[in-house]
Amino acid sequence: MSRIEIYDTTLRDGTQGEGFNLSLQDKLAIAQKLDELGVDYIEGGFPLSNPKDAAFFRDVRELKLKHAKVAAFGMTRRRGIKAEDDPGMKALLEAETPVVTIVGKSSEFQVTKVLGVSLEENLKMIGDTVALMRSAGRQVVYDAEHFFDAYKANAEYAIRTLLAAQEAGASVLALCDTNGGSMPEHVARAVADVLKQTSARVGVHTHNDCGMAMANGLAGIAAGATHGQGTINGVGERCGNMDLLPFIANLRLKYGHDCLRADSLKHLTETSRYVYEIANMSPINGQPYVGASAFAHKGGMHVHAVQKDASTYEHVSPETVGNSRKVLVSEMSGQSNIAAKAGKKFDIESDKEVLRKVLGRVQDLENEGYQFEAAEASFELLLRKEIGRYRKYFELDHYRCVILRQNGSDPLSEATVKLHVGGDSQHQVAEGDGPVAALDGALRKALRAHYPQIDQVHLTDYKVRVINSKDETSAKVRVVIECKRNRSPGDGSTEGKKELFGTIGVSTNVIDASWQALVDAYEYHLVHVEEGAGQP
Repeated sequence: MSRIEIYDTTLRDGTQGEGFNLSLQDKLAIAQKLDELGVDYIEGGFPLSNPKDAAFFRDVRELKLKHAKVAAFGMTRRRGIKAEDDPGMKALLEAETPVVTIVGKSSEFQVTKVLGVSLEENLKMIGDTVALMRSAGRQVVYDAEHFFDAYKANAEYAIRTLLAAQEAGASVLALCDTNGGSMPEHVARAVADVLKQTSARVGVHTHNDCGMAMANGLAGIAAGATHGQGTINGVGERCGNMDLLPFIANLRLKYGHDCLRADSLKHLTETSRYVYEIANMSPINGQPYVGASAFAHKGGMHVHAVQKDASTYEHVSPETVGNSRKVLVSEMSGQSNIAAKAGKKFDIESDKEVLRKVLGRVQDLENEGYQFEAAEASFELLLRKEIGRYRKYFELDHYRCVILRQNGSDPLSEATVKLHVGGDSQHQVAEGDGPVAALDGALRKALRAHYPQIDQVHLTDYKVRVINSKDETSAKVRVVIECKRNRSPGDGSTEGKKELFGTIGVSTNVIDASWQALVDAYEYHLVHVEEGAGQP
C-alpha cells in the first residue's frame, strides 16, 4: 500500500478552535511531541499574523527535530503587488522553514466576491507566490481553499488553480473541504479526477461541520490521495478539523497503509492526552481509539465475553494504540464485572457468594445516587469493606465550615476538623477560597502528623451533579473528585509514577458529599502505601 504523508496543523488551524489556546512554550512542547510521534510536517503558524508565531519559527530551530519538517503558513500575494514586495511573502521567507504552505482560492465565487479580482489575476497570484517560494529553495504545499465546493460549482476553473500551483513548483496539492459540508462520494470523485490531470502529490484537508471529516479524509485516500492534513484531537474552528489520531490508526490498522514510524501507533493515546494537558482541556472520553472510554465495558454480558476473548467486543487491541481496557462497575454489571475488576487482586474470582454480595451492595448504592464508573477508588474501598480487608485510619469527632462575606470583599471560608487518630486527638482549622478547600486543608493538617504520605495526593478535578432535581434545593447531590497521587517505592510501581483516581460522595448536603469523597481519597492512598510497604 502507498505511504501516506501526515501533515499536522494543530499549532495553526487547531488554535482557531474555541477554547484551544497555546503559549509559545506550549507550541514548542507540542512540536517536540509531534516529531517524536513521527509526523511528516508540522505547520507552526502564520508568521505575519502575530509576534508569537514569528517567535515560534525562530525558537523551533533550536529543537533539532529528527523527523518532521516545519511549515510556515501564508496566503498568496496581494493583488496589485509583486510577490517579492509583499510583506506576507517576506515574513514567510524570514521564517526560514524548509516548507512553506500557501493557501489560495479555488472558487470562482470566492475570487470575485471576496478577493475582488479577475479569475486570471487569481491564477497569477497563485503562480507568482509559489514560484517565489520555490526560487528561495522552499518546498511548497499548496492548500486549495474551498476546493470541493469549487469543484462542484466550476470544476474546470478549480482544476486550473491547481495546475497554476503545480506548474510554479508546488510538490503537494492539498484539496480542502474548508466549510466542512462535503460528502465522501463527492470527495472521492473529485480526488480521482484531480489525479488524472495533475502530477504532484495530492492531499486532503477536511473539516467536521457535517461530522464527515474522517469519512471524507479516508475517502480521499481510497481515491488515491497520499497526503492527509488534520489536527491532534480534531481541534479547530467551528466543529473542528479531521482528528489525525483515529485517521492514522485507521490507515495503519484498517487499510494497511504505511505512515508515521513503525512504533508510532502505541504512542497515539499518550500524544492525545499530552496535547489535552498542555492546552488545559478536558479529554473526550468517547474519542475513538484514544479516549478513556474507547475500550470500556459496562454490561455484564459484554464483560463476561471479553474475559474469554477480547475480540468479542473490541475491534482492535487497546494496547495497539497505547490505550487500556477498562471494566466498569454499575447497577448494570454482572458478577463478571466485579471479578474482572478486582477478582485477581483480592482472590475472589471464583467466590460467587462474595461477588453476589458486592454486586448487591453496588446496586443498592447506585439506587441512592452513587456511580462508580468515575470513582474506582471508592469502589475498591467498598469491596474491601465487604471482604474484611478495610481498616479505618481515623474517627471523625466533628467538622464545621463557616463562610464569612463582608460588604465589598470576597467570601472567605474557614473549616474546623476534629479527629481521633491512633489514640491521639487532632483539632485543626484552615482557611480556603471555598468551603471544600478549607475542609481539605483542615483534614490534611489533622492527618499529617500521623500520615505524612497524604502530601502525595493532590485534587485535580471536582464535579457536582444534582441527582433528583425535582426536590429542588433539598435534592441529593453527587460529588466526584479526581485526584493525582505520586506512588512511592514498593507501592505497586516505580517511585515518582503518578496515578489518577476518582472518589465519590452522595448527600443532600454538598459539603458532606465532598467530605465523603475526600476521606475516600486519603484512605485509598494510605492503604496502598501501607500494602506497598509490606504492612498489614
